[in-house]
Amino acid sequence: MKNNLGAILVAVVAALIIASLSMFIVDQRQNAIVFRLGEVVDIKKEPGLYFKVPLLDNVRFFDIRILTIDTAEPERFLTSEKKNVLVDLFVKWRITDVRQYFVSVAGEETRAQTRLLQTINDGLRAEFGNRTVHDVVSGERDKIMELMREKANEDAVKIGVEVLDVRLKRVDLPQEVSESVYRRMDAERKRVANELRSTGAAESEKIRADADKQKEVILAQAYRDAQRVKGEGDAKSTAIYARAYEQNPEFYAFSRSLNAYKESFKSKSDMLVLDPGSEFFKYLKSGSKAGK
Repeated sequence: MKNNLGAILVAVVAALIIASLSMFIVDQRQNAIVFRLGEVVDIKKEPGLYFKVPLLDNVRFFDIRILTIDTAEPERFLTSEKKNVLVDLFVKWRITDVRQYFVSVAGEETRAQTRLLQTINDGLRAEFGNRTVHDVVSGERDKIMELMREKANEDAVKIGVEVLDVRLKRVDLPQEVSESVYRRMDAERKRVANELRSTGAAESEKIRADADKQKEVILAQAYRDAQRVKGEGDAKSTAIYARAYEQNPEFYAFSRSLNAYKESFKSKSDMLVLDPGSEFFKYLKSGSKAGK
């Protein structure tokens, strides 16, 4: 009885081992190639559970999701101006034909990436050689990326893959060239700044001269108006004096003399040296006689 139970357990274990060796699962993110004694006998593209011949068949799985090639170091290319530029890029690709992929690159991702990069680099070298630095940096950058994708995809089909996108992340000048360009840009900016300063100084002098001119004109007009007003005032004053004189010449003369005395003796230190018989003392003498 114990022998029969042991035999049953052995049989069950053997059956489980054989079943595990006979079945395999294909994930929805994968394709699988079934090999029999090294020859491709079947391609599994749909996800699910499949069977194989134990010990004779083996299965190899391939990731069909979008993969990325990202260059570790920028590549150096020469433009039509014979100037070097450093280009950093990445590529998006995926496997579309598993059989062709295996036949072409033995199913090795590294070999596929190397071939794609070689195709893209050759294409970039040709495209950059026909364009200026400005074109590759900004002017025709999108056009270059689309051309590279199309050319790379034409070659990629031959190895069973598809190139979805080629992107130029960075296009820079080498360090030594960048410094030279920076110096030229700095000199150009300083030249423009000096021109603007000169233009500003000239405009400033022009504005200042115009302001000075307007100032002189305004002062001349003000002086002219002041003289005119002053002349009109003097004329009115003279007319008033004339009318006062006509009304009472003696009183007018007396009033003018008093004003003269007032202006002449404002301070105690004022001193006049005059002849006592001078006409200036006419009303002082008259006043003195009247007092006596």
